[in-house]
Amino acid sequence: MSSSSIAIIPPQRPIAIVAIIFPGMDQIDLTGPFAVLARLPNSSIRLVWKDREPIRDHLGLGLLPDATLAETGPVDLLLVPGGPGQEQLMEDEEVLAFLRDMGESATCVYSVCTGSMICGAAGMLKGKSATTHWTALRLLKYFGATPSTDRVVIDGKYVSAAGLTSGIDGALRVAALLRGEEVAQSIQLAIQYAPDPPYACGEPEIAPPEILANVLTQTSELTARREATAQRIGAKLGIAVS
Repeated sequence: MSSSSIAIIPPQRPIAIVAIIFPGMDQIDLTGPFAVLARLPNSSIRLVWKDREPIRDHLGLGLLPDATLAETGPVDLLLVPGGPGQEQLMEDEEVLAFLRDMGESATCVYSVCTGSMICGAAGMLKGKSATTHWTALRLLKYFGATPSTDRVVIDGKYVSAAGLTSGIDGALRVAALLRGEEVAQSIQLAIQYAPDPPYACGEPEIAPPEILANVLTQTSELTARREATAQRIGAKLGIAVS
């Protein structure tokens, strides 16, 4: 789905980008889009968290916040990554209030992977079409969203990308929305983004059955926890799920 309410920002006007980071996130949900968005002309990007202490993603990569949530100023583009650590944020009112506040004034809110579930927990997905990692896609209904299997979904000022590497695709779409298609194409060429995956198994619909079964087994416990959390939040939000 693609139905944008975002107008291109004039090149002379700076773009303030804020990305929330958190323990247990998946770094590629941030660093993939970062490679694109940090190349937007006349823009700045800040990583924010509750404090300025380094955090580690769920595989151990260290990331350093630039500012605290309280120090975050006006934002044009709010980036919300995902990863297993998203579980702790979905019922963290400090984080949810921050996202609601920043998202209300932002020109664009962009979630990657299960970052959409954090946005959903903040009540930002009601009535929206959205996507997320395929293992969690059906859970978006608990937040009042319409799940989409598209790799990138644009609904109003809310942009969501599916799992992990799709964050680059979504970031290029966001770049085009904010600065125009020529800028986005120039960035794509600069980072030589021309995917040519070695195997035809990057989506559940085309993966060999045994590979799909393996991944479902590996992620079953996390998916079950996510569903339980999503159900609790859906009840708090008053979302009727059939």
